[in-house]
Amino acid sequence: MHRHAISPRINWQNTVEGQGLTFHTPQQLAPGEKPYWDESTCYEFTAAEVDTLEAAGNQLQEMCLAAAQHVIDNKRYAELEIPAEAIPAIEWAWNEEPPSIYGRFDILWNGQGPPKLLEYNADTPTSLLEAAVIQWYWLKDVFPDADQFNSLHEKLIAKWQDVASYLAKPVYFASADNPEDLLTIAYMRDTAEQAGLPTRQMLMEEIGWNEERQCFVDTDPAENAIKSLFKLYPWETMLDEAFSVNALRTYQNMRWIEPIWKTLLSNKGILPILWELYPNHDLLLESHFVTGQSGWQPPAGWVRKPMHSREGSNIIMVTPEGAKIETPGPYDNRMQIDQRLGNATFFPDQQGGNRWPVLGLWMIDQECCGMGIREDAGPITGNLSSFVPHFFR
Repeated sequence: MHRHAISPRINWQNTVEGQGLTFHTPQQLAPGEKPYWDESTCYEFTAAEVDTLEAAGNQLQEMCLAAAQHVIDNKRYAELEIPAEAIPAIEWAWNEEPPSIYGRFDILWNGQGPPKLLEYNADTPTSLLEAAVIQWYWLKDVFPDADQFNSLHEKLIAKWQDVASYLAKPVYFASADNPEDLLTIAYMRDTAEQAGLPTRQMLMEEIGWNEERQCFVDTDPAENAIKSLFKLYPWETMLDEAFSVNALRTYQNMRWIEPIWKTLLSNKGILPILWELYPNHDLLLESHFVTGQSGWQPPAGWVRKPMHSREGSNIIMVTPEGAKIETPGPYDNRMQIDQRLGNATFFPDQQGGNRWPVLGLWMIDQECCGMGIREDAGPITGNLSSFVPHFFR
């Protein structure tokens, strides 16, 4: 695994905009800051290293499914901050096995030793268009003789075709009103349409409820019932909102993607569960639930994470030397876990600093089939961390 400084393509901004990536550069880019899509950098892997990452993703998927079964069998929902009213729907969905399309493992690795799991974005992962499409066309332009760990587009279409008979038509796609989510939802909708599914798109806030018919409805004057919904909107957020009562009561009458059992994997509480089930496993970092007696910050060499948090928010990291790094955010009232820091994983950049990569291993239909890399000037990946492409030979 090597990090390379390269020359961006001429007029690359227009190129990626034409491929759908419209937020490639922050409006206010300070001196020394990187754009979101950063093709002045790329990572090179060997085929053997890609095999290692693919095997790690597949093994972690098996371990996470076993951990979810353990939570259900042992009724450990409260430890994962899952409300009691959601349990019947979770257990029904787990037993009935409705379709699950995708997820993304975030991995710490620099090519040395085994990859280490940081967390599993099992419910609402983004940066999918970048991983599936944008970096693929970059590869064809810049390294046409190389390969890329990336069969995401084809696997997504195949998965939609596989679940088409299960889904009521049309399939609705909904998200919050922000550029990243809208881009991801538009791309997922496009793959579904390429699979032959009729679709419609709306915002989560536009979804209505018809009390008489006991169903969610769209914005059409006829209030068409929404019977299949791909929602890029976290289940834990939905469960905090008023309409969750209706969603849980009628869960079996709709086709929800991702299914609600993903709440077992999409919060940090699954990390201590994994460590209990697979202590000292090569792919895991030691993790424990934070109790009331654990103090206000983790010990040196550990990082504290809220059970539910996104985009690197509300993280407290204490380096082995005792330096504290803390990020702000809206998740300061959540239960927490402590995770041991992995080996420092950074590469020198062209400006004399360091860049810290996190590898996103994409799972489609329970199979690891692609990778996207985010990197930052520090060890905590946030919302504006750059996406950089990769290739292997």
